[in-house]
Amino acid sequence: MFDLLVTNATLPDGRSGMSLAVQDGKFVAVDAGLLAPAEETLDAQGLLVSPPFVDAHFHMDATLSYGLPRVNQSGTLLEGIALWGELKPLLTLDALIDRAMTYCDWAVGKGLLAIRSHVDICDPRLLAVEALLEVKRRVAPYLDLQLVAFPQDGVLRDPQGMDKLKRALTMGVDVVGGIPHFERTMAEGALSVKLLCELAAKQGKLVDMHCDESDDPLSRHIETLAFETQRLGLQGRVTGSHLTSMHSMDNYYVSKLLALMTEAQVHVVSNPLINITLQGRHDTYPKRRGMTRVPEQLAQGLTVAFGQDCVMDPWYSLGSGDMLEVASMGLHVAQMTSQAAMRQCFDAVTINAAKILQLPAYGLAPGCHADFVLLQARDPVEAIRLRATRLKVFRRGRVVAQTPASTATLQLPGRPGSTAWMA
Repeated sequence: MFDLLVTNATLPDGRSGMSLAVQDGKFVAVDAGLLAPAEETLDAQGLLVSPPFVDAHFHMDATLSYGLPRVNQSGTLLEGIALWGELKPLLTLDALIDRAMTYCDWAVGKGLLAIRSHVDICDPRLLAVEALLEVKRRVAPYLDLQLVAFPQDGVLRDPQGMDKLKRALTMGVDVVGGIPHFERTMAEGALSVKLLCELAAKQGKLVDMHCDESDDPLSRHIETLAFETQRLGLQGRVTGSHLTSMHSMDNYYVSKLLALMTEAQVHVVSNPLINITLQGRHDTYPKRRGMTRVPEQLAQGLTVAFGQDCVMDPWYSLGSGDMLEVASMGLHVAQMTSQAAMRQCFDAVTINAAKILQLPAYGLAPGCHADFVLLQARDPVEAIRLRATRLKVFRRGRVVAQTPASTATLQLPGRPGSTAWMA
């Protein structure tokens, strides 16, 4: 007898009438029309069952700090960085933990069960590192939290930057981060990429760098990142986040760059909500939107994910942890409106992000963890269109969150009594 049997489910790849059997927190069978005794049975009624959402780029140490100690009046990236610098000395361990735990509650309610969070290591106290390691421990039963040692002020610009980053790794942070475009010179930025990749290779760590988050087409640290990845044998273990300068680069140079990135198997994380908000601030019109070249990267065979990046913090006053909102914004800005491209945007917040985080046993197949979401939609495109309600969220085969179906009661002559906005 199975612990749980989900019947009549539609899967993201289009298969319908599917059953998913769960035993001991794992999928043991995924077949069409499977009928077998189970302690619990869930009829999906033809709705979409998806693996959980994954956020490949977030800043949990800053989340829900909007308005502390003041509001970002210009809404720009640089004022946000300056504001974070003002806030850091005022941070307390308990406040960091409380805000992060609240956000994790939001995430689980939205079916978001894995997050890669960059954590600022430039505070000599490493207070945010200590706080998020504690959060990681607390949420482990229901959410995978992966931490990146992020030198917000520049690892070489800060005289103790490299030492603090190494301390963070020793404390238990998972991934080596960087921000080469924020170093004092292009040369120092390139050197930081080299040193950080060498450190990751020596310690067997993954790499995820804020890279070329700029409108400057000459900000080309992704080229160095791809080179160092290949030189050090880090293929498939390195991610370039943001890459917004590619939006403004010469097309000929991009054609070379995409080939280099493919050779090195560098992954890409774009953050649509934040990239289009913070980039192009020096433009009048026409105004650049700043998001990296997602369709071209996907066509090249690169693994591309979308991240939330910020929620109610010094850089962004909005957000709720809804990765379908992120996918929708990416779809619109990249003009990915073919049926296949819209499904790629769903993949960008599920399977592609999981691949970048190297999540073990992720997916809807026998042997995978029974982590999944029942959505009030019949396919991935409809899920994005509706920001579909997460009817039930499962972790290891057990419900961790559920939301009533979204319907409107109508009182219209000659019309049905309700609608759920599904054509």
